[in-house]
Formats: sequence, structure tokens, C-alpha cells
Amino acid sequence: MNLGQAIYDLFGANGEWGLVLCIFLIFLLDALLIPTLPELFFVLAFIGGANYGHPLLFGVELLIAAVIAEQIGIFSLYLVVKKYNHKIPKKIQSALDKYTQFLVVSDEKLLLLNRVAPMLPFAGAFVAILNWSVPKSAFYIAIGCVVKFGFIMMLSNFFYNYFQSEESQIITIVMILAVIAVSIVLSFFVKKKKGIE
Repeated sequence: MNLGQAIYDLFGANGEWGLVLCIFLIFLLDALLIPTLPELFFVLAFIGGANYGHPLLFGVELLIAAVIAEQIGIFSLYLVVKKYNHKIPKKIQSALDKYTQFLVVSDEKLLLLNRVAPMLPFAGAFVAILNWSVPKSAFYIAIGCVVKFGFIMMLSNFFYNYFQSEESQIITIVMILAVIAVSIVLSFFVKKKKGIE
């Protein structure tokens, strides 16, 4: 069973704050290197919470939970890597630096691009090893999260309002799967274009 699904099953039926906690945990684990399909569960939580209050306010609560969870997860990894940074071989540091130099951008802005085409696994480790600015990194992580998931939330709300409930859920889930697929394809093509294995 997917860990994200287990968390959603455990907390998702506990009202508005259960869904917010669910999103927080799913995004936290995803930022800590445990894949949980946060896009899918963000939409499920948003649609599931439609009856608990104003959709926009609930969506903002979900976005805040997602941003905080990502910051905690990514910078927890950052702190671990920073603590042992002196033990990381120079070859690894050099390889990471060369990897980012091949990409479209090679500084903290890569964290923003990573939202569209995931190319940075272990984002916290990149921030630590490449000595990126923590405030800039935190800013780009937050902006990327708000823009991507805000856009997903607006589309979900549109489908929910203009289609019957069952149809809107199917359309929204297909949309999320398309977003994930496009992200993977973009990541592949950017890497291929830049000659990255």
C-alpha cells in the first residue's frame, strides 16, 4: 500500500483539520525522500474538504500546510547533510556542481524549475553541498509550491463547480496524472538535451 494512501485513510475522514494534517504529513514525507504523490493527495484533500467551509479559505490552509511541510522536510535533510558535509568526498561535490551546470539554471532558481521538471532529487542535499543561500532556497521552494499547487487547486475548483461530483473527481485525477507525466517527460528531455545520464 502507498504510504500517502495510508496517511489519507488514517486522517482524511477526520474533518477539515484531519485533511490539513494529512497534507502536511504527505508533503513532509515526500520532502524527506519518501515518494507519496503529493499532487494527487492535495487534490483529493481539496475536493474532500469542499463541504467543510469556503473552498478558497480551505485551499489556503492546505497550501500553508504544504509549504511548511516542504520547508521542514527539505531543510531537515539540509541540516543532516550540512553536519556531515566535511565527510562528503570532493568527487561527489564536483559531480553535483557539474550536474547543475548542465541544467537550464544552476543556482537556487533550480528549486523553482524543479516544480515543473523534477531534476533535483534530495533538494536539501543540493542546497547544503552546493552552499546555496538558505533564504533564497526557502523563498523559491515556497513560491514554487504556492504557484504549482495553487494552479492545481484552481483547476480542481473549476472542475468541481462545473461538472457533476463524480465527473469532476475523474477529470481532476486525470489532470493530476497528466501533470505528473508531463513533469517526468520534461525532466527527461531537459536532461537528454543537456547530455545528462
